[in-house]
Amino acid sequence: MKDPPRYRDLPLDQSMPPRSAWGLWGKDDELGTLNLLGTEQVQRGMQSVRSHKVFSLNWKLEEPNPPFYGRGAIQHHPFPNEVGFDDSYDSFYPQSSTQWDALGHVEHPEYGFYNGRKREDMAAANGARNGMHNYARKGIVGRGVLLDVARYLASQGQPIDGSQRRDFTVADLEATRQAAGITYETGDILVIRSGWMNWYESADAQTRATLADDSINLLKTPGISGGEDMAEYLWDSHVAAVASDCPAVEAWPHELKVDSYLHFRLIPLLGMALGEMWYLEQLADECAKDRCYSFMLVSAPLNKFGGVGSPANVLAIK
Repeated sequence: MKDPPRYRDLPLDQSMPPRSAWGLWGKDDELGTLNLLGTEQVQRGMQSVRSHKVFSLNWKLEEPNPPFYGRGAIQHHPFPNEVGFDDSYDSFYPQSSTQWDALGHVEHPEYGFYNGRKREDMAAANGARNGMHNYARKGIVGRGVLLDVARYLASQGQPIDGSQRRDFTVADLEATRQAAGITYETGDILVIRSGWMNWYESADAQTRATLADDSINLLKTPGISGGEDMAEYLWDSHVAAVASDCPAVEAWPHELKVDSYLHFRLIPLLGMALGEMWYLEQLADECAKDRCYSFMLVSAPLNKFGGVGSPANVLAIK
């Protein structure tokens, strides 16, 4: 598969927003960087399988508990029928736990959604543009690579405090990559361990309640930095997607400013798939044990027409 142009060469059409990938895969594209996943990437993922161990990267649907960002807690209702049980859910927020963000999740304050879509384009009657169904119908399969930034920084005498914001720089990611012996390949699915989830699972009930009470202002987490240099690094690494174990991929909190909130660059301008709150502890332990940080990654998002997000339903196979 041909590599996309470098970040500094974007946009291809000067009528498009600065540093955007609009039109790169066609004016009607709704997959963004997932276009980088083809048969070659599937084969590379399969070739990464050695021990045939399977790791679920899905956190419990009930976590975090209480939910963040004003989302409601999922309510499960099993009920009997003539042959056994059926069940239903209320207050099910597809982005409350381990998730993918659809390209319709975030719009740029000035330029709108990926590939020039407007809010009215998100309606089902108008084609539900940039919806999760596009990811689901393609399927997300390829080689995953783990950057265990938390473990690397701890080895350098810089342990991560999950209760505090810590911005991982491009230099941090590169040092972790080099220490792990990883060479990026076009279409890799980059998975970043911040250590936040490990901290959260050990937090007491009062701490959890405080964080959920006003997640926008009180929640503090480690994650990648939000500057343009990070957007350039990720794009020029030719990754198909970026996922992490923290709530927003990037460090939190943010003031939601264009020059520092990475979501405004990655999703609407570059069409990059983002995964959040992935459970990475067991996978990370295994990677540290066998010193192999690549694996096959398979994800099947919900095939919901116009969905804004979805549980990731993601497995890593080593």
